[in-house]
Amino acid sequence: MMPNMDPKQMQRMMKQMGINTREVAAQRVIIETEDEKIVVEPAQVTRISMQGQDSFQISGQVRTEQSLNQADVELVMEKTGAEKEKAEEALKESGGDIAEAIIALQGGEE
Repeated sequence: MMPNMDPKQMQRMMKQMGINTREVAAQRVIIETEDEKIVVEPAQVTRISMQGQDSFQISGQVRTEQSLNQADVELVMEKTGAEKEKAEEALKESGGDIAEAIIALQGGEE
């Protein structure tokens, strides 16, 4: 922001230039990439409309989570006979380590 400028004055100037902003009542934003999820929570989201295009400004606490590979989930299910939810949970707890997830679901027998 420009120093010594009232936020309302700034809003009026932006409106005169054809830039409209509004707050979006979001609690969490999840961006999914091929191998991870970027989670922003709690999220403050501002929608910015300018020249017929919308963009979003997101701020908040950021953390990343590994996405589960469905082939890994299916392999754990096949080797242990576990339900999909249990296999996913075991993979999350093991940090994506397939062998560790299988051992955990088999009760640590191996």
